[in-house]
Amino acid sequence: MGSENLVLKFRLLLFSWFHLRSKLGPPSVVKCFSYNDIKKATDGFKRVIHNSPEGDSYKAVFRNGLVARVKEVKAVDEDDDFFCREVELLGYLNHRHIVALSGFSTGYRRFLVFENSEDTSLMEHLSDPLRTPLNWRTRLQIAIGIGAALEYLHFFCDPPVYLVSLSSKTILLDENLIPKISDVGFLGSAGNHDALPTSSCCSKGCTKQECKNIIFQLGLLLLELITGQSSETGGIDLVQWVQESNFPSSMHKMIDPDLGNNYDQGELFGLLKVARLCIRSVDKARIHTPQILWYLQKKVGMVRK
Repeated sequence: MGSENLVLKFRLLLFSWFHLRSKLGPPSVVKCFSYNDIKKATDGFKRVIHNSPEGDSYKAVFRNGLVARVKEVKAVDEDDDFFCREVELLGYLNHRHIVALSGFSTGYRRFLVFENSEDTSLMEHLSDPLRTPLNWRTRLQIAIGIGAALEYLHFFCDPPVYLVSLSSKTILLDENLIPKISDVGFLGSAGNHDALPTSSCCSKGCTKQECKNIIFQLGLLLLELITGQSSETGGIDLVQWVQESNFPSSMHKMIDPDLGNNYDQGELFGLLKVARLCIRSVDKARIHTPQILWYLQKKVGMVRK
């Protein structure tokens, strides 16, 4: 544990230095769409991709051929200035594992338009029998990619992003099977421009419970990658299973049949340990996203690959 704590402290110091001395790059080009543009592109809001209390997401096909992912923003207490600030902050996000903001629409209803092309969800890849199954190496790379994205959102963004929805539905895979988080937001952090990284999981803008929820979602996502089961349909059973003291003895019964025997047992056990650590974080002391990423890279053995 001594070396792990030393690595974690070094990374946190590095993140603090980054925030104090560096500037984010220029924002991406963000286009303003009309309400009618959004309505027509989503076929009257019939192309629902994902349901969320914060706002549903839709697949949109615009007249110029742009295929995008549109998310409605339902926060009732947001004024136009707040929403515009949210658009500005999201436009600055720049990470290969986070879907970039392409546009927005404000007025009677507010929408965010994210790049999508023809990316498909992780759930489709795990559940569609007509798709080529994801191999073990790809699943590990997806886990590490999402861990790296969370580290970026929590420590490299100012203010940090703490509204993140993680599930096999909200993780998109491009044609090269590179994962991207598609559902992020700031929700109230726009005024917290002085936030800097601390020794907690997130900055002072993030509550203890919000941090734990994000880590818990990551744990569920790792279990989905291992079992091929959706957290939305079997999440409770998966959580109960991974918290049982004898779960290693039933481990092989829960592995996604699509993997066959084509996986490394040591890596599998390491990934399960990380998932279990994330799930248990709800009831125990908080853990850090850099620490989780370090576990994924070191314990699962991805650094040398």
